[in-house]
Amino acid sequence: MTSYLLIILGYLLVLAGINYVRSRHVRTQSDFMVAGRQLKTPVLVFTLICTWIGSGTFIAGAEFAAKAGFSALWWPAGGFIGIVLIYFLAGKIRTFGQFTIGDILEERYGPLSRIAGAIALVISFVAIVSYQFLAGGFILNVATDGAISAGMGTLITALFVIAFTILGGMVAVAYTDLPNGIIIVLACLVSVPFVYFAAGGLSGVMGQLPQEHFHIINKEFGNYPLLKVIGYVISNILLLLGVQTMYQKFYSARTPKDAKRAVIYWTGGTVIVETIVIVIAVFSYSVFMNQLDLSIPREGGKVILMAAKNLVPVPVGVLLLGAACAVVISTGMNYLLSPSSSIIRDVYQRFIRSDASQSRLVALQKAFVVIIGVLAFFLALKMKSVLDTAFFAYTVYGVAITPPLIAALVWKRATRTGGLAAILSGTVVCIVLKVASFLLPASMVPDGDPWGIPIVYPALFASLTALIGGSLLTPKPSLEVLKKFFPDQNVKDGSNP
Repeated sequence: MTSYLLIILGYLLVLAGINYVRSRHVRTQSDFMVAGRQLKTPVLVFTLICTWIGSGTFIAGAEFAAKAGFSALWWPAGGFIGIVLIYFLAGKIRTFGQFTIGDILEERYGPLSRIAGAIALVISFVAIVSYQFLAGGFILNVATDGAISAGMGTLITALFVIAFTILGGMVAVAYTDLPNGIIIVLACLVSVPFVYFAAGGLSGVMGQLPQEHFHIINKEFGNYPLLKVIGYVISNILLLLGVQTMYQKFYSARTPKDAKRAVIYWTGGTVIVETIVIVIAVFSYSVFMNQLDLSIPREGGKVILMAAKNLVPVPVGVLLLGAACAVVISTGMNYLLSPSSSIIRDVYQRFIRSDASQSRLVALQKAFVVIIGVLAFFLALKMKSVLDTAFFAYTVYGVAITPPLIAALVWKRATRTGGLAAILSGTVVCIVLKVASFLLPASMVPDGDPWGIPIVYPALFASLTALIGGSLLTPKPSLEVLKKFFPDQNVKDGSNP
């Protein structure tokens, strides 16, 4: 226990040193929010990997894999598709060169859309940060054989993530992600053969696990398995295509070319890591299935950590535990920086003090990092399942923000009314249905879905209906607005060419 803990703490201290050195270069809002727009391709690649791969992969993904076997690959599949799609937008996003997605939303849909978007983003990202804290506590608890309680581990994780984010903003995030990303990829690649042979190979796993663990779609997907599968894919695609943390990374790129090149390598790295984590989780569960009670929330999330301590040599185990810590720290920092950026940029700077000094803006954002971090910590203490929380957070953001955001970049006919209506309707439907899931009788909420229908479907329908209907029923956007988004095209009106 002591050796694992000392190594983890030592690694965190090394990251703190990196953050301190980099933080000395933070002087302006641009430095804090988008790293002075100076990130080169190698740094950008690993910070993108670390942004997307978090405890949603190592804990929620592992939990799902323990329950559903290889069909859990549907969980990250939407992310794979989303990354491919975003390749075609990366250069344009960097050319637009703003700080938050609120900058894009207001340019296209007006000031109210900036505020509505910021609200949806904060709701979603506070939830995402909270389960990073929870996962960190979970990791420390398992790594120390219970010497550190889950609650104390959650507090320790929250303190580190908040402190690291305050220290240097995007500069600290990006350059912390560089070693973290390398460790994550390396740990996953090295661990696979050891776990494979420890589980007795494929034949050994097939002899231990139920046959449903090898089906394309497992019954664990709920009353309507196909709907749930497609829901997971859609929510991941929508989150990735519109998530502000990714846009901030593209804004941080040195050039549009760096942004597009980074997406290519990011795609490969993400597909490899996400797939390997599911494989490790399934093989590990075949070994530890009699020691885990999957009826207890988050219990299945232990399998990666148990593999690190029991199925691989100590150096590899340390590397794998380090990777688990790395994803929690990196993702927590990324998703903590983003909502604080929205509050400062989209609310304070835009509507309260547009003439605020650079030092004041940075100081205020650091204060909001603390406030949001504290809120996320208390939410983490109340949380039951990382998987369920991740799915809800992805859905809120994906249905409220992504449709109008992508429409702003590619659909000339999108209007102010349509964009704002999409944000509001997507957010409201998600929240109403989530509240309903707690109030309705359990028999009417199978697998956490009201009436068995995943929330993403009615919420996305409401958002798209509002976007398309509101746009087609109102006047076309002005030529002045369209030229900002389609500068290389002969724009005459709001019609597509």
